[in-house]
Amino acid sequence: MPAIMFQGTGSSVGKSLLVAGLCRAMYLRGLSVAPFKPQNMSNNAAVSSDGGEIGRAQALQARAAHLSAHTDMNPVLLKPESETGAQIIVHGKRFATAKAREYGQLKAQLLPVVMESFRRLETAYDLVLVEGAGSPAEINLRAGDIANMGFAQAAQIPVILIGDIDRGGVIAQIAGTKMVISDEDASLVHGFIINKFRGDVSLFDDGYRQIEQLTGWSGFGVVPYFPDQWKLPAEDGMDMARKITEGQSAQTAGTDKIHIVCLKLSRIANFDDLDPLVHEPKVKVTMLDAGQPISGDADLVIIPGSKSTIADLKFITEQGWDIDLMAHHRRGGHIIGICGGYQMLGRRITDPQMIESGQTEIDGLGLLDIETEMTGHKQLAEVRARHIASGVELSGYEIHIGKTSGRDTNRPVMKILSEGKEVEDGAISQSGRIWGCYLHGMFSDDSFRHHLLESLGKNVAGQTMANYEQQIEDTLDDLARHLEDTLDIDRLISCASR
Repeated sequence: MPAIMFQGTGSSVGKSLLVAGLCRAMYLRGLSVAPFKPQNMSNNAAVSSDGGEIGRAQALQARAAHLSAHTDMNPVLLKPESETGAQIIVHGKRFATAKAREYGQLKAQLLPVVMESFRRLETAYDLVLVEGAGSPAEINLRAGDIANMGFAQAAQIPVILIGDIDRGGVIAQIAGTKMVISDEDASLVHGFIINKFRGDVSLFDDGYRQIEQLTGWSGFGVVPYFPDQWKLPAEDGMDMARKITEGQSAQTAGTDKIHIVCLKLSRIANFDDLDPLVHEPKVKVTMLDAGQPISGDADLVIIPGSKSTIADLKFITEQGWDIDLMAHHRRGGHIIGICGGYQMLGRRITDPQMIESGQTEIDGLGLLDIETEMTGHKQLAEVRARHIASGVELSGYEIHIGKTSGRDTNRPVMKILSEGKEVEDGAISQSGRIWGCYLHGMFSDDSFRHHLLESLGKNVAGQTMANYEQQIEDTLDDLARHLEDTLDIDRLISCASR
């Protein structure tokens, strides 16, 4: 069945957004379409319908195609745990932990796994839109490649190259890629797309023709910068920083906003929990970088999820944030810990099997009377829950290792609905201003989010966003129209046919 692969001249050129928009555009044209990324690297994971985990970007692309996320859409996921090593997730489950050089040796074993997933999608849908990773111009990584041209050659599918004009040098990006890749790989490239153009597109007509002359590849269009992309869930830390900046500038200015500060951990994970808060017109969100103090005007501090809880607990103390958190609480501020952040709020974390690090025990922040023991079992599930204080029922997901117990768990935050039973989750301090739980995605629920903002002691009645999930849907529709207006999608479909 037809398939087409979108590769970039580098990272963050907009591949994920383009594939999401094209998934929605193809769906609106009446095609059954599925996204696919052979290999992704991200700590921002989503729980799939078949009980595994995949990259958050593929989950958004699946949503754009009106599909449930499935591990076949991202069969290999790398979750960095240190500067040189990562956990390798294969078909949604932990496969191994490896250093970069070790992973290079493992890739040959993973190509059959990748192809198995791709073939299943290929036979089930009218069209598969494949996203590459990084750039095919990284020819030092070509041997054993499963993410870009190595996969394209194995699958024998056409490739479209995406260049990012916003970062400058787009002619060199595309022509340089043609120059360094092999003739065999270049023969799979059917053309290019210029992405993120700002201003009068006609001003690039000469540059567009020059790229065609230099490469022999034809252009499929110039895509203007999509100003509402900040409304879609962020894929990585750079996206989150951009989202916050663009979201805040798009919201109504004012000095009476609720100030929510999120600590940017060194191994921050599932930070798209913050997305719905960025959309709120009465909220100012600050992603706090290393070395920056927690400001005295913060109403709420969020400690987000982490891929390496113990390492990030040390990171917090290295920044002096542990002292800032104490001062924030003394001023009457609120603190929320999510997943790994919840574990850090306790008195102690033990890791007897040294699953996360080389030490078996570490003192926590001591803000909740709880302890966590790391265990080998990873909890992966989409769940329904009920917020005890408000009675709000909501959807979310769990993706964590570790079991938490202690006196403050007698004041749980949520009741998770599991197999017909209610399981308590989370803990609340005696003051009520510090709490944490394992549930991700809770802020996406409008009623719960509004309850949270009201609980911070500021009147936001009638001033909050009405429907976060509907805004995501509307933005995906707008993105699809944006691409229909600027790309030759008929020719893309024709290119994919084989």
